[in-house]
Amino acid sequence: MTIMTSRPRRGRPPKVARDFPDTREALIRCGMEILTEQGFMSTGIEAVLKRIGVPKGSFYHYFESKEAFGQAVLERYSAYFARKLDRWLLQDEVPPLQRLRDFVEDSKAGMAKYEFRRGCLVGNLGQEVAILPESFRDQLEATLCDWQCRLAACLRLARERGQLAADADCDGLAAFFWIGWEGAVQRARLVRNGAPLEIFLAGFLAGLPR
Repeated sequence: MTIMTSRPRRGRPPKVARDFPDTREALIRCGMEILTEQGFMSTGIEAVLKRIGVPKGSFYHYFESKEAFGQAVLERYSAYFARKLDRWLLQDEVPPLQRLRDFVEDSKAGMAKYEFRRGCLVGNLGQEVAILPESFRDQLEATLCDWQCRLAACLRLARERGQLAADADCDGLAAFFWIGWEGAVQRARLVRNGAPLEIFLAGFLAGLPR
């Protein structure tokens, strides 16, 4: 009687890297990395697939289109950034305006970590809004309004504690901050240092009604 020994089957290794057991999660994570560096319209799905070793068929199992993928990445980034804001703006033991300074310092360090190649995904997409699918417009505006509300709450606390004038328009100031912030982030990427973030923050704080 001949005993058959099993041999390892030859073939290509798994396409999905072992570090990423959840393919959808890996795709979104990679999308956040790439889209904070470059535009959505100029990014091909192939670049995402190649970076993490996922076949195209797997991509379309999770996302019906590039547009759906971009929306999922934006949703994840929005949630990530909201948590980042809460981490700094909700520090009970820190004066409200110092919380804002701490947020900017953290953001500056984060950009420096990646040699200022990465910026804000919302800002990057905002620059392409004229050529993006229409579905992105409301999603981007909702994200910015959410960030604006979080900062406005911090500014209202500063007003209550006497750091701002009693008649300070905290909602208007928060809106102004995010409009200017996105420009400062782009300038920081251009010059590859954190000076534009520092300049913007200094100007914003100097203009606050006391």
